[in-house]
Amino acid sequence: MQEAGRVEEAGQKKNKKKTVRIPTVEVVVEREADLNEASAPAVNDSAVSEQAAPAAENTPSAADRDAGEPAHAPSDADEPYEDDEELSLRRASMNLDSETALLEAVLFLESEPQSVEGLERITQFSHDVVTECLDRLKDKYSAPDSGIELAQIIGGWLLTPKKECFDLVRERYGKKNEGRLSKAAIETLSIIAYSQPITRAEIESIRHVNADNMMRILLERKFIKEVGKKDIPGKPVLYGTTREFLEFFHLQSIADLPQLDEKENERFIELAR
Repeated sequence: MQEAGRVEEAGQKKNKKKTVRIPTVEVVVEREADLNEASAPAVNDSAVSEQAAPAAENTPSAADRDAGEPAHAPSDADEPYEDDEELSLRRASMNLDSETALLEAVLFLESEPQSVEGLERITQFSHDVVTECLDRLKDKYSAPDSGIELAQIIGGWLLTPKKECFDLVRERYGKKNEGRLSKAAIETLSIIAYSQPITRAEIESIRHVNADNMMRILLERKFIKEVGKKDIPGKPVLYGTTREFLEFFHLQSIADLPQLDEKENERFIELAR
């Protein structure tokens, strides 16, 4: 019996020795972390500061960078096209021929009539020089082989095609808003031009037809405009011609309108009564 008990006890001890305890995941992670912490070298804060200091000293500041770069790089746009002194010398050496040529160039480039005062300002010529140049240009363009003339329109001077030449090419070169007026529109415009200021009712009393459509066309073309109201009951609008009208027909003023024949003159006199 004793022998059997010892055998059983030895078997139990043998089984205990063979039993292996498997660690959990949490235990493995904790052990790994402890090993890493133990093996990591100690960090010296003062050494880190000493290493960072030279790097900071070697890094240029924004002010230093700005000081080393030019504030503005020169370009071709900064240089004048021509020296003012050279222009002054060229002006001083001009004679009447070159002055006339310059004035002619200005008139060619301008699309609106220019007064003598305006030409003096543009060319920097004196009044006498401008008027002398204009006289020379008038003589030059009065030649029969010239299709251009120097015309005085609404107080200014303008280079413009001669009427006899422009009439032949108006179809091609006329402005879009200068289309041919109908006979009725021309008649209405003539009544306004010779009788201004005039009311719509007075125009209709001369033409004996409604003038609404013709008045609308002339207003759109800016040949006529409202110039006031007549001091009669109802205060009807008065109409007159415009600067565009004078320019279109190459007139210096209303006084340059062609004289009316006897019959037309009687109609306007009758209207004025």
